Amino acid sequence: MSRLAEIVADLAAEQAELEKMITSISEEDWERPTHAPGWAVRDQVAHLAYFDEQAALAMRDPEAFRTAAAVLQAADPEEPPYLAKGRGMKPAEVLKWWRTASSALIAGASATAEDGRLPWYGPDMAPVSFITARLMECWSHGLDIEDVVDYRRPVTDRLRHVAFISYRARPYSYAVRGLEIPTTEVRVELVAPSGEDWSYGPEDAHNRITGPAIDFCMVCTQRRHLADTDLVVQGEAAREWMSIAQAFAGPPGQGRQPGEFPRIHP
Repeated sequence: MSRLAEIVADLAAEQAELEKMITSISEEDWERPTHAPGWAVRDQVAHLAYFDEQAALAMRDPEAFRTAAAVLQAADPEEPPYLAKGRGMKPAEVLKWWRTASSALIAGASATAEDGRLPWYGPDMAPVSFITARLMECWSHGLDIEDVVDYRRPVTDRLRHVAFISYRARPYSYAVRGLEIPTTEVRVELVAPSGEDWSYGPEDAHNRITGPAIDFCMVCTQRRHLADTDLVVQGEAAREWMSIAQAFAGPPGQGRQPGEFPRIHP
């Protein structure tokens, strides 16, 4: 199995877990506020539906995607049109929208060659990175929902994709804020849900981040504050990175506040 095919299979599995969750919740839960200010559960699903739809379009018709991307980027960032669309639908309709879009994403990804580049909201991306980013979005927006409903998804080693893209996104965390990208290396050593060891960066780096992989993924997707995790951060460069870490595309996120959630590992 190619690397791209492996990631596509893991994305499909992640989508299946998300579907189990959102089909189990009540209609009242769809209106429940999440920790993303101003966003309810329905907005999280609408966000995934729209961007999965656009990702499928980017693979199928790059020029049509670029046209649609320009329209979105010209819209009010506080009220993107896909939120208005989702808010005008019944929960079952939003679910159907996401199911259609996520299925089209898998179909398009399965037919995409591993080489080449795909357009997105910024620099064009290699297909492996492109699909990895969709898996990260599925997992992290699913976490936004999971945080406020009575459902717990299993924690799996599919997080390795989120951890990897989070590590690779270190320069982006600085660039998106207009900051100078540091040259100091950082070593990341994580314990996977299965107990495996995942590591990135030079072994002899003085700056180090160690701890559970899920904690690292939650910090880098801005779903938890560093203070509420068991990550051990050594060195100024590592601490600075963790204060601004951002694995997802778009403007700087505001993240979460210390104590907003119970500690991940009490």
